[in-house]
Amino acid sequence: MLMRKALAGFCYVLYNMGPRWLPNSDPFIFRWTKWIRYVLGKGIIRECGRNVNIQNRARFSHDLALGDNSGLGENCRVNPGTKIGRNVMMGPDVIILTQNHKYTRESYDGFVRKPVLIEDNVWIGYRAIILPGVRIGKNAIIGAGAVVARDVPPYAIAGGVPARVLKMRE
Repeated sequence: MLMRKALAGFCYVLYNMGPRWLPNSDPFIFRWTKWIRYVLGKGIIRECGRNVNIQNRARFSHDLALGDNSGLGENCRVNPGTKIGRNVMMGPDVIILTQNHKYTRESYDGFVRKPVLIEDNVWIGYRAIILPGVRIGKNAIIGAGAVVARDVPPYAIAGGVPARVLKMRE
């Protein structure tokens, strides 16, 4: 366990020193950048599937589960406690939040953490924001710029601020 944490810390430092800032994978020039980010990401992430694509400037923590053939979009931010299923595509600038302020009528009491679950085969559009405690069902599509504050059922297409189900996939 201690060796795993040490390896994750070492990979995290290496990732943030260089590969995080390298350009995205260009088929002719920068094929190796995808591989470098994948190898370091696999060392950082608690559960990392096969053929994962981590785009440049992605920010994530070690407390992340990322399924096979999924990707973290360019310049995305993924908070700890997120579980992402298989074949999930994420656009640029997506934000997934898992903690919020804990407050009462009288005072501020710190933070409360609610994990986010994104099931298999989900598409998340450009600059979508997913708030704490949300579950996105399998085969759902989240539109660009949506703010997802409630659960999205399987096969739904959701969009807007706050996001609501626009229609169901056929």
